[in-house]
Amino acid sequence: MKQEKIDNAIMECYRELYKHSTPTADFDVLMQTADKNEFGQLTIPFMDYEIDSSVMDEIIKNTCKKYKFNRHTSTLFRNTILLGCSPKTKFVNE
Repeated sequence: MKQEKIDNAIMECYRELYKHSTPTADFDVLMQTADKNEFGQLTIPFMDYEIDSSVMDEIIKNTCKKYKFNRHTSTLFRNTILLGCSPKTKFVNE
């Protein structure tokens, strides 16, 4: 049950990230139209999309809160999102 909860959170987070990226995209459509590599894995063109780092952090944080992840699970979740097929991050000088 826990892995299913984490998988659902990952999908929800990716949907929000692409919804707030430039250009915006529907992550479900990206998955449906993605090509497969030689290992049968979907290849999402994540480098074609960009999201502000603060927006990305907020989306990840809110997803962790919604799913009531503890600190350890939140850290693993964040790393999974960042190392997965999330849009590239845009850093704004403050």
